[in-house]
Amino acid sequence: MDSLTAADVTAAADRTAGRVLRTPVVQVQPGLWLKLEQLQHTGTFKARGAFNRQLAARERGELDPSRGVVAASGGNAGLAHAYAATELGIPATVFVPETAPAVKVRKLRALGADVRSVGSEYARAYEAAVGFAQERGAVFCHAYDQLEVAAGAGTLAQEIAEDVPDIDTVVVAVGGGGLFSGVAAALEGSARVVAVEPENAPTLHAAVAAGEPVDVPVSGVAADSLGARRIGALGFDLARRTRPLSLLVDDGAIEAARHDLWSRFRIVAEHGAAAAWAGFAAYRPEPGERVAVVVCGANTDPSDLR
Repeated sequence: MDSLTAADVTAAADRTAGRVLRTPVVQVQPGLWLKLEQLQHTGTFKARGAFNRQLAARERGELDPSRGVVAASGGNAGLAHAYAATELGIPATVFVPETAPAVKVRKLRALGADVRSVGSEYARAYEAAVGFAQERGAVFCHAYDQLEVAAGAGTLAQEIAEDVPDIDTVVVAVGGGGLFSGVAAALEGSARVVAVEPENAPTLHAAVAAGEPVDVPVSGVAADSLGARRIGALGFDLARRTRPLSLLVDDGAIEAARHDLWSRFRIVAEHGAAAAWAGFAAYRPEPGERVAVVVCGANTDPSDLR
C-alpha cells in the first residue's frame, strides 16, 4: 500500500471542491475550536473520502458508468458512497450484514443504493463486496483503509489549518483509522494529533503496543461507528510516522461528552464523534496551546438528549 502524504490530501481537496461542504470551525472558548463536520453531506466526514475515491477512479478511466461502485458498510461509509454515486449519476451497490439496523438500510435505499444483506457479520459483507467488484467490474470503495478515502477525510484538517492559523493540536476519534490517517498526513510536521478511542475498541492503541495491527474485541456505545476490529494499514503507518498521543475513553465518558455537546452547544453528535470530545476532556493542553476537536458525525437517535 502506498504511503499517504499531505500532497494526496491537497489533491483530494482540489478534486472534491464544490462536491463537499466546507464545514465551520467555531471557537467555543479561548484556545479551543470545534470542527463541525457533522454538518457534512450524509451527516459525517465520510462524504469527503467517498467523493475523492469515486472521482479519482473516474479520472483514471476505471469507473464504468454502467457498473458503478460497490462498498461494504451498514453505516456511515455506505451512506456516503451511495450519496456520492447518486450525485455522480452512477449506480452503487452496498453489501450490509443481515444485522444492519433497518433505519440505515432504509436510508441507503432512499439514496438509490442497491442494498444486499449477506451474513451476520461485517466480514462476510466485505468479502461479498470484494467478490462483486471482481466479478462485475464495479469500483470497490473501502470504508476507511484506502488511500483516496483517507486523503479525502484529511481535507477537513486542511480546512482547520487554514481557518485557525498556527493550530497546535487536533483531536480526532479513531475507528478503522481513515479519518486519523488523513488528518495526520495533512498536519504532518505542523501540528500534533490526539487519537481518541473507546476502551472497548482500541484498534490503534493495541496496534502500537503490539508493533503491528492486531484484532481487538469490539463492544460499547460507539461500536456502530468506531467498531473496526483492526486498525487499517494506512492508520498504522501514519501512527508510526507521526506518533500521535493515544487516549482511551470509557463508555461513561463518551455518554457524558455526547450530552455535554448537546447541553452546551446544542450539537447532536453520534457516540463516535462524542469520543473525541471525551478525549479532549481527558487531555491537558499546555498554556496557550491552540486545540481543535473534530465533531465527525451526527447519525444518531437524538431522543435521549432531551
